[in-house]
Amino acid sequence: MPAAIPQDPHLAGRYIRLDPITERDLPELYRAIGHPEVFAGGWGGGPAGYRDTEAGFVEFGKGYFAFERDLVFGIRLVGGEHDGRLVGTSTLGDFELDKERAHIGWTAYDPRVWSTAVNPEAKLLMLGLAFDHGFGRVKLQADSLNERSRAAITKLGAQFEGIVRRDQRRADGSWRDAAVYSVIIDDWPVVRAGLEARLDGYGGEPVSLRETDAAASA
Repeated sequence: MPAAIPQDPHLAGRYIRLDPITERDLPELYRAIGHPEVFAGGWGGGPAGYRDTEAGFVEFGKGYFAFERDLVFGIRLVGGEHDGRLVGTSTLGDFELDKERAHIGWTAYDPRVWSTAVNPEAKLLMLGLAFDHGFGRVKLQADSLNERSRAAITKLGAQFEGIVRRDQRRADGSWRDAAVYSVIIDDWPVVRAGLEARLDGYGGEPVSLRETDAAASA
């Protein structure tokens, strides 16, 4: 089937659900990810991109997220005492329909859900969405210095492709190198099985917000 951009998708899993968000959701997103440790690893352009007020974050978010071009998701918990709580965001974008390529990125979570079922299920749902809509290659990448994010991507089952040097500017004006990974359609059955096995290991208990070490793997 030819690649096609999903239209208004809403994705439901065991532990989370993903719904498209807009600028109206940025104040709520600030409460989830507006923490210095989220930016410390390179998200949002790195530490210099951090905004310590809701108004500042909203202004930053209007320029950072491509709401009109990409599928920007809000990630909410399912079940338990925090049911419906927005705990992060991830985007499926950079669509190249003729080459059947897409990119999952711009991902950030409330530190209190790092090392839980949230990230693997988000990637399971988003990868499935891409492959179900005819895409054959999904790119994931991180600042080459962001060891936590790189470890999380590797743990998903994505294949490391190399370092793109001087890829884009950080918020402080310095240039970052990007560590690039991918999952292609041929990989998907094995990657999907691995992610489903990881999710089974969480026992089906709803995710709760908790304090977590900033260096923990997502």
